[in-house]
Amino acid sequence: MSGRSQKTRVLIVDDSVVMRRLLSEAVASDPDLEVAGYAANGQIALALMDQVAPDIMTLDVEMPVMNGLVTLEAMRAAGRRLPVIMVSTLTERGAEATIDSLALGASDYIAKPSGLGNYSAARDHLSQSLLPKIKALCRRPIPKQPAELSPVLSCPASERRRLVPIEVLAVGSSTGGPNALAQVLPAIPGDFSAPVLIVQHMPATFTRFLAQRLNSLCQLTVEEAEDGSLLQPGHMWVAPGGRHLIVSRDEGQVRLRVTGDPPENSCRPSVDVLFRSVAEVFGSRVLALVLTGMGQDGLRGCERLAGAGAEIVVQDEATSVVWGMPGFVARGGLADAVLPLPEIAEYIVRREAARRSLTSRSMRWAAGAR
Repeated sequence: MSGRSQKTRVLIVDDSVVMRRLLSEAVASDPDLEVAGYAANGQIALALMDQVAPDIMTLDVEMPVMNGLVTLEAMRAAGRRLPVIMVSTLTERGAEATIDSLALGASDYIAKPSGLGNYSAARDHLSQSLLPKIKALCRRPIPKQPAELSPVLSCPASERRRLVPIEVLAVGSSTGGPNALAQVLPAIPGDFSAPVLIVQHMPATFTRFLAQRLNSLCQLTVEEAEDGSLLQPGHMWVAPGGRHLIVSRDEGQVRLRVTGDPPENSCRPSVDVLFRSVAEVFGSRVLALVLTGMGQDGLRGCERLAGAGAEIVVQDEATSVVWGMPGFVARGGLADAVLPLPEIAEYIVRREAARRSLTSRSMRWAAGAR
């Protein structure tokens, strides 16, 4: 029998003595976690890996000798797959580096405390933001009950819904979302007929760099949403961090609205807010995607969408970094399909092809009737 601790072991990598202390105290405050070790830069961290055998790592973005991006790249190149949570400043430089780190395989990120006034408040901030992410990313396997072995794969109305033209594609994601978005969205063809609205849980500044990265990958134009923009095909919009994204119909046109309404599910932007809005404006003519993410943001919005006859697709558990958001929707029986991430883009493309075929047949029938 192994003498290894059953606690989740966290390797803390940061060049700041104060940040290492704050992070270690946050980790130590949870009885299920323990600090496996410390490193002041990436070079030391890589040398420690085999010795301390961590389950997860917190990794500072900016460090001397070997920074977080170089460290992460070296880890992934060496085949080390343990989850990594980047620790970033809320600056443009920090935001851009964090988006780059997610593309290199980081699991998630947290922001360093800023403007909180005292040590205790900074530690509490780190505990609240870091600990749930560690537990979600290192969730220990729980034996499944027989009723849980097979998630809902479709609902009775699925085939009928696929005949409904789609006027908007609405997407919600959180933990693991940037990489999921970077896999799904670039596969959408440049002549896709519906605008795409995206809520990714991120703070201000970060979403602008996410939109820029997606724009460099996608066939459609990707922008951070601005209040008052006219909704139109050929575009994707990312909800700005710290603001909700909704749609409103104004004199026959649909426009984006960016609001500062209170957070929902502790989130702003919130997937629920977007989904309720598109359900109200477009009804059954919505295709909604719920991708990997922690928590249950999007569940209530999917209830509203399902009630309006809209179509809902969620990412499956095996390909999700965290099967929180999509899992709640699937277990609630709201999903028309539960798919591995690589199949979601194919589903969207097939859905669009079926719509065009139906439209073409309808046009030929109308011409023959004349």
